[in-house]
Amino acid sequence: MEFFEDLKVDYKAGNKENYSGRISKLDNQYWHQEILFSNIEDFKVDNSTDIGIVGYVCDEGVLRNQGRIGARKGPKSVRNKLGKLPIHFENKKITDFGDVICLDNNLEDCQKALSKTISKLITNSILPIAIGGGHDIGYANFNGIKDALKSSTKNKIGIINFDAHFDLRTVETQPNSGTPFNQILTENKNARYFAIGIQQQSNTKELFEIAAENNVPYVSSFDCETFTSTLKKKLDAFIENVDYLYITIDLDGFSSAFAPGVSAPSPLGFTPSFVYQVLPFLFQSKKVISCDIAELNPDLDIDGHTASLAARLIDFMVFNA
Repeated sequence: MEFFEDLKVDYKAGNKENYSGRISKLDNQYWHQEILFSNIEDFKVDNSTDIGIVGYVCDEGVLRNQGRIGARKGPKSVRNKLGKLPIHFENKKITDFGDVICLDNNLEDCQKALSKTISKLITNSILPIAIGGGHDIGYANFNGIKDALKSSTKNKIGIINFDAHFDLRTVETQPNSGTPFNQILTENKNARYFAIGIQQQSNTKELFEIAAENNVPYVSSFDCETFTSTLKKKLDAFIENVDYLYITIDLDGFSSAFAPGVSAPSPLGFTPSFVYQVLPFLFQSKKVISCDIAELNPDLDIDGHTASLAARLIDFMVFNA
């Protein structure tokens, strides 16, 4: 694996066998009929791809954060649901670039591998949508964006995180799924962070203090019933002060009625309807540069509800991109 040289990771290229669905005599009806497949190591630019799917097969960060493991199975579960969805977008080519796979607890190498993949896609004018895996995917995705913009004067990256948790824990011994945005803000003066869906009972006082020290705007889950004009104004101000937007969705931000298959479910989360209202607003800014969905744990899912939600969110992102 020359592209991932010196990194202790595994990699599997995009594979049609991960997608299945209803057989149709007509073209352009279902995802499994239209999605393309490629190997990031051999990828050659031919302007045939608009959006790239990549899996982050890793739950080492969740394990380090004392969560319930199983998120490494997320990408496969989401693809299974995604293949069955009907297509309602036009003139967009989507390619699955496969999975970067964590080996022997080497979280940091897996993050670096995903960062290289994200950077390569963005450099080739492809919008990445990554599927986790733990929310440590956030640190990897951000660094990929940062690398792709290293030669640009427009490099102020705004992070929009739909989540019950700030994920602003300080790194005490090792990074984990609870530390990514602290790591990002500590290391990058051009990073800005906005958290949507924060639950008081899911965050310590220390985390609220860290958010305040870093001037992190946030919205409580209690204010996520509908997309209010107040939230629009806050997001408008945030978007105006950044060059690009990185959207990350932690599925544990949703109410457990919609997303039971996560390590830390909660009945107090937001609804899919709320996120469906906010996402088009973010994409209308024309600043979205990368996206991901994190924390699906198929071992804890009920009848595939959470995987189905994740797949539909990806489909909705593609529709609005």
